[in-house]
Amino acid sequence: MAAMPSPGSQPWLRRGLVAVAVLVVLAGGVVAFVLAHSPSNVSHPNVEFTRPTTTTPAPPPKKVAVDNFAWPRYGLDAERTRTFTPANAPEPPLHVGWRFQDYALLEFPPVIYQNSLYLIDDDGSAKAIDKRTGRKLWETKVGTLAAASPALGISQGLMYVALLSTNGNAVQTQAPGNGVVAALSMKTGQIVWSHRIPPGTESSPIAYGNAVYFGDQGGTVYSLNATTGHVNWTYHASGAVKGGPALSNGVLYFGDYSGRAYAVNATTGHQIWAVNTTGADFGFGSGNFYSTPAVAFGRVYMGNTDGRVYSFAAKTGQLAWATGTGAYVYSSAAVADTPGLGPTVYLGSYDGNFYAFDARSGAIRWRHPAGGKISGSPTIIGNTIYYSDLGSRTTAGLNVRTGRQVFFFPDGAFNPVVADDVGTIYLSGYTMLYQMLPNHR
Repeated sequence: MAAMPSPGSQPWLRRGLVAVAVLVVLAGGVVAFVLAHSPSNVSHPNVEFTRPTTTTPAPPPKKVAVDNFAWPRYGLDAERTRTFTPANAPEPPLHVGWRFQDYALLEFPPVIYQNSLYLIDDDGSAKAIDKRTGRKLWETKVGTLAAASPALGISQGLMYVALLSTNGNAVQTQAPGNGVVAALSMKTGQIVWSHRIPPGTESSPIAYGNAVYFGDQGGTVYSLNATTGHVNWTYHASGAVKGGPALSNGVLYFGDYSGRAYAVNATTGHQIWAVNTTGADFGFGSGNFYSTPAVAFGRVYMGNTDGRVYSFAAKTGQLAWATGTGAYVYSSAAVADTPGLGPTVYLGSYDGNFYAFDARSGAIRWRHPAGGKISGSPTIIGNTIYYSDLGSRTTAGLNVRTGRQVFFFPDGAFNPVVADDVGTIYLSGYTMLYQMLPNHR
């Protein structure tokens, strides 16, 4: 793999129910017969009594449990906070269950619905995998170059994938163009519709309601009808929109490669605000926004290739803080209200450190020396935040409160993990997908 390009070039190669029990209650429960035919009631319960010889019918079988858990998009929720903290969250130590060898770079992680994992690798091959066994359910070659997680439209039964290219020589030339956004049947992998994106796109889409949102290399942000693929609206930014948009309270947030951050009405596409990182506005040099925003606590958080992490007011775009790390920040943030710390923003930098920032002030709460460039984005599972180190191709887990390392795995490169509601983590290695189980299982 080639070394990461400078911020002025195209860094698209950084790639990774409840069981329903039927309780039968016989109407009336216990039936009591009150004999009031004569003035005095007589009852001799101990007189011999022969029980009926007919057998009681067996209760009907329980319905099959259906697990409707969904991790439907990159970053888990529409705000892209990348935080999953259920009561039964798996915690280290972990061991490998099954392995799935993809034979292509897994830059962005899979998404989940029920018992299936859905992914698209960097060679443009979309797949569904049984999360219990690691067995491939179907595979569809959609394009030749991809660098985004898919999104699921569960009500539509569709998986949406973003392609940088469908050209036959895209891998050899490493040049995006002639891309598509396609909708595939979640059951079969059959392409239901596709929409041409001439510049290509590496923006992880977000499906919400009956719309699919994403940006492209030419700076256009789209809202497509999730059922048909028809265009609802487009918005033209000042530079390439590489990260996926975040959605909160009917507003889309995203950044572009001119160093501008945006808020757009998700229904109409009308601009609410647009701000940039030029010296005239904030006193800093301008960089590129590659990272996908995270929206929390009334703020928008994004890393920038000028080495800073930015926080903007979600309603107005006013700069709240910008804290430097000393090197490119391609990483998207994970954001959580951490017990013992309070609202905290987590991400890694090319300076070789992983950071926890005070979400309100931008002050550094702690930093962990990773030892190599951190290009991908972290994910919080329970009390552990996971990140991958591109330099060493490894994955680590840190305690969210202290930054102490509690997990290490000798594979990984970009975006490390997703998880489900039955206590399983799925780790994206360089080309291998792993099922990771707590040691007590």
